[in-house]
Amino acid sequence: ELGATLADARDAMANSAGFRITSVVINGRKQLTEDEVLASGGVNGRSSLLFLDAAAVRDRLKANPWIADATVLKLYPGQLQINLVERSPFALWQWHDRLSVIADDGTVLEPYVTRRFLKLPLVVGKRAQTHAQAFLALLARYPLIDAVSRAAIFVGQRRWSLRLKNGLDIRLPEHNVEQALAELSRLDNEDKLFSRDIVAVDMRLPVQVTVQLSDAAAKAREKMLDNNKKSKKKAGDA
Repeated sequence: ELGATLADARDAMANSAGFRITSVVINGRKQLTEDEVLASGGVNGRSSLLFLDAAAVRDRLKANPWIADATVLKLYPGQLQINLVERSPFALWQWHDRLSVIADDGTVLEPYVTRRFLKLPLVVGKRAQTHAQAFLALLARYPLIDAVSRAAIFVGQRRWSLRLKNGLDIRLPEHNVEQALAELSRLDNEDKLFSRDIVAVDMRLPVQVTVQLSDAAAKAREKMLDNNKKSKKKAGDA
């Protein structure tokens, strides 16, 4: 483009006049590399300090989802200083078959997941990313449940379910979630609920907790009840 060619010629003149960027100082960088920061800001080896538009560089930097805020300082004759406020990786968000890294405000930081992010908590479902911060903060108050949870699933954009590491599903209510988590913690502490042969715990109704047995446990219970009936019948015939 003609504009880019003219800008390069202008920068070349400024550089030859002593306004070449000879050093770059980047503060606040944690997740991004120096090259990624400069590329995001549109700063390259041909850029001159004299004609660098600091406001435009700042706007380009803030377009990078990792960067919450930035300041750009031109320190003549040749130093460029960039101060960053980076977003932190908070959780993984799964929606359909896509897995992304999100910040605590729900911003998608990366549309893919590298190994360094695999230990982040997982939230699943439409709009789960914008509700994750409040729910995961609540879950953290119950470390025994938090420790055995594999994923938090946002159901119908209204309520949460937990999928535990052993495959157990915990269906939480839409309201009074903390009360349900406290009850769940008590049930596991007193009755070892998470270790039982069950597949689901339904806490959506405020007055009762419903437990769904596994197929094997259900058949065993059915057999036990049948044997009890036969025993009672024999006792009555005696």
